[in-house]
Amino acid sequence: MQEGNEKDSTVLGQARFVHPAPRQARGRILPVFTPQAGCPGRCVFCHQDSQTGRPGATLEEAFQEMIRDLDQARDRQPLEVAFYGGTFTALPEAWMIRFLDAAAEFRRAGVVTAVHCSTRPDAAGPALMARLAGMGLDRVELGVQTFDDAVLQASRRGSCARDVFDACRAVRQAGMSLALHLLPGLPGHTPETFAKDVEHCLDIRPDCVRLHPCLVLSGSGLEELWRSGRFEPWPLDQTVRELSRAVLALWRGGIVVSRIGLAPEPSLEAAVLAGPRHPALGTMVRARALWLDIGERLEKLRAGLPPECRAARLAAPQRVSGEFWGHGRELEDAYSSLGLKPGAVTFQDRDDFLLEVFHDR
Repeated sequence: MQEGNEKDSTVLGQARFVHPAPRQARGRILPVFTPQAGCPGRCVFCHQDSQTGRPGATLEEAFQEMIRDLDQARDRQPLEVAFYGGTFTALPEAWMIRFLDAAAEFRRAGVVTAVHCSTRPDAAGPALMARLAGMGLDRVELGVQTFDDAVLQASRRGSCARDVFDACRAVRQAGMSLALHLLPGLPGHTPETFAKDVEHCLDIRPDCVRLHPCLVLSGSGLEELWRSGRFEPWPLDQTVRELSRAVLALWRGGIVVSRIGLAPEPSLEAAVLAGPRHPALGTMVRARALWLDIGERLEKLRAGLPPECRAARLAAPQRVSGEFWGHGRELEDAYSSLGLKPGAVTFQDRDDFLLEVFHDR
């Protein structure tokens, strides 16, 4: 595809743009799972043994596994240590110190570059956040799930939206980076509620967001609700549709979406009873989000043009070719509906997109 006028067509409008997703530095993560440790109760959606693949792991076992993994990484690419699976900031103080002191020792040796932890919003007070930052904690990932208090109550979360806002402020004041986890599809959660959750994220402007659609896991509180007909998870098509809108909004707000869906674990796959679980969920959502972005740009270019002047073509970076058409090329018809059939899209050695509308003579 040539840029500008071609022999057989007259370009009537064009737009150059970059992929709407913010660029992110990708470090190697060493997850340290402490299932359910520090948690004051169990949320209705939670079953950490299957989610983390570490059934029954004790804090001592998690600690020793971390030390072993970091020792083995001494001559490799440095790692970012991330404490997941429980409420790290509600662990007994001696354990928080032990984990962070060990990470700091490996950091001095050049093995560790950053330390993250996930926690509850109501376990992230200002004094504690300042103290942990001083001990080498770099990022706090808050399990927000939703900002809707009624949904949080129905999910037995034990925290409220005010806790989230207070925790975000405390993390930022301590000088740490901030990540938020959202869990669309909880009991009573609607697409409208989820859209408001995304708006709150845009106002808070965290460094990144993780999106984990709600699943019914064997052994969780949701299992009983689902089996009795009192809860139905979002279907996959609705989940992809709502998450793609959310992802595009977050991208445009300059917020990295670092994960879509739970990380694959054999124990997790065996435990999923119902819900929008799909091995290519991330690809499906990201591809649809890009399709939405391109569709809006094309609509603006075509504004006011007569039907005979609405032909379109797109030159895209080669790096997006793997996800562009979606999982199994499921978006081919959607792009064709925009006038971008496969023959009108080319992938080139370029960093930006070039979208053109033209009068086909």
